[in-house]
Amino acid sequence: MNRDERLMSAPVRLALAALAVMLVLSIAVGFLWLPLVKPDFAQGGLWEAICRAAGVPATWYQPLAKEDPGASRFPIVPVPATFAGGDIGRGGTLALNCTMCHGARGVSSSDVPNLAGQYGEVTFKQLVDYKNGQRAHALMQGLARGLSEQDIRDLAAFYAQLPRPAPAPESEPVPGVVAVGDPMRNIAPCASCHGGIDKKPGSPWLEGMPQAYLAAQMRAFAAGTRRNDPHGVMRNIARQMKPEEIEASARYYASRAIVAGQTPAAR
Repeated sequence: MNRDERLMSAPVRLALAALAVMLVLSIAVGFLWLPLVKPDFAQGGLWEAICRAAGVPATWYQPLAKEDPGASRFPIVPVPATFAGGDIGRGGTLALNCTMCHGARGVSSSDVPNLAGQYGEVTFKQLVDYKNGQRAHALMQGLARGLSEQDIRDLAAFYAQLPRPAPAPESEPVPGVVAVGDPMRNIAPCASCHGGIDKKPGSPWLEGMPQAYLAAQMRAFAAGTRRNDPHGVMRNIARQMKPEEIEASARYYASRAIVAGQTPAAR
């Protein structure tokens, strides 16, 4: 048997036929069946669906500079939400200066964050970053500048122990970017860090936060004007998000607005 005959022998032809069948089935599953049974798989159109099936990003992002003088030098504090080292009573006294914006019990009626039940390491980090100038806000920077580290620990402990009110039932459909993200654009699900799927240390809870505040912070991360996220995580995600995805995720979390008089959720 010569070389050409060996190449076209029955086992070789069978293997080639099997590969052809597998290729056809893979295309059918990746581009027909999956988009039909799971619409978010084809979210973004045919090109993104092709990229998903191929396992590559639709676009590549530019890495952040390794040295960023304006970025926070304080990643997170690896301590429990009750925040060891903080005096809750003293923190409550200090918090009297915060009530006009953040509410007497840490629940705001304006476009600023709710702090009741917020994780201690989150409150601590943000106040440290305001104090050191790594997060910009004229009022908050002025207030934080006069706080000692112990003051900040006490405030974090006070807000962490306040009962976090139960959010309203879901009235908005969960956006794809919140529930599943978009791996092909390097976007993790919001719920994988901010609760719902998992909780990443240092990530705040977001239910009931003001829509305008959330959208503004994501746009600031996307533009790079806010740079106090640990390891650039939020910047890398936000700048891959479309404007409509930013608005949809902010609207969804804001739709879980705290209902007045509702019994606080068990924490």
